[in-house]
Amino acid sequence: MEAYIGDWLNLLLRWLHLIAGIAWIGASFYFVMLDNSLKPPRKLEDANRGVSGELWAVHGGGFYCSQKFLTGPKRDPLSEDLHWSKWEAYTTWLSGMGLLAIVYWHGASAYLIDTSVADLSPYAGVALSVAFLVGGWLAYDKLCKRIKDDKVLAAVISGLIVFAVWGLFQLFSPRAAYIHVGAMIGTIMVANVFFVIIPGQKRMVAAIRAGQEPDREPGLRGKQRSVHNTYFTLPVLFTMISHHFPMTYGHDSGWLVLVTIMLAGALIRQFFVLRHQGQVKIAYPVVGSALLLALAVAIAPNLSASSTAGDSARAVSFTQVHSVIAQRCATCHSANPTDVAFPVAPGGVMFDTPDQIKAQATRIHQRTVVTRDMPLGNMTQMTAEERALLGAWFSQGAEVDE
Repeated sequence: MEAYIGDWLNLLLRWLHLIAGIAWIGASFYFVMLDNSLKPPRKLEDANRGVSGELWAVHGGGFYCSQKFLTGPKRDPLSEDLHWSKWEAYTTWLSGMGLLAIVYWHGASAYLIDTSVADLSPYAGVALSVAFLVGGWLAYDKLCKRIKDDKVLAAVISGLIVFAVWGLFQLFSPRAAYIHVGAMIGTIMVANVFFVIIPGQKRMVAAIRAGQEPDREPGLRGKQRSVHNTYFTLPVLFTMISHHFPMTYGHDSGWLVLVTIMLAGALIRQFFVLRHQGQVKIAYPVVGSALLLALAVAIAPNLSASSTAGDSARAVSFTQVHSVIAQRCATCHSANPTDVAFPVAPGGVMFDTPDQIKAQATRIHQRTVVTRDMPLGNMTQMTAEERALLGAWFSQGAEVDE
């Protein structure tokens, strides 16, 4: 029953996380587009009222005119009916932390820790997880406050993230490392909103309503963090879906695969940022796409090498294969799993009968031999010899005759 309740919590939190994430990222993308698309006001009276830029748009059968007052309206009171874009960010982060706690902290032995990477206890793994989330924000925030040149800052932050990706691969399972990179960057993004952007906006609002000229510095700091957030977005989105693609995190150089994908995402995002400013720099998506294509070629599995020549040459009986699968895989992938963490077979995949095993032969080969991300966290201790045996069986046609 505990596992069943956990599944429902996972489902509801994941759904909330997705909905809130769409709202946050959608608002973020819209305001970045709006800010970069503003034109000088057409009317002199608007400029005199403090309008620094405006954008006319058509959507949903109507016409809209968005105007930006950099330091609030002049000679007019600031509206009491202000919309604050913050709860989308907070809800996304809180639901994401809930998922992290349910899946990777509560299920640390299964999802967070891989003893072949680092022999950690669940408590040590969770402590390191929290340390990376908090430490990532503290290091990033300190860099932002100390480095004044934006280009130098961007380079140093990029280096920090690359180091964090590599470091996480030395501690956690590859799948957990990917999700923790996303969680760390997501924490930085929401902390930017909570500690920098919203407080700065509140100070500006308070000054305007007190009849004072607002200090532009909080707004400039908020703008800087908002720009950082927009480049973080696509890499974070990839890590959210990465567990579906073991060909990435399961690769021997999985950390470098992630760095490459993140770089491609940032380049593609830069194209859209510049396009909203009226600059079409096609080189950015071309280079980003070329990176992804080169990566796909570089990490393509060498199926002929998935089992050695000697293993391929020797005859492998289905009895041997069935014994390995029953001992290493069917504890979870069964109509009646014996692993208490899984009340039902993950993904509905079961290996109880020869026909079921035959039907899933490609999946078994891909996940146990090519990417080697199964068994999960290698909890059942599948050996290299057993993986080679499964590879030889697959290369010989994956027959199930006894």
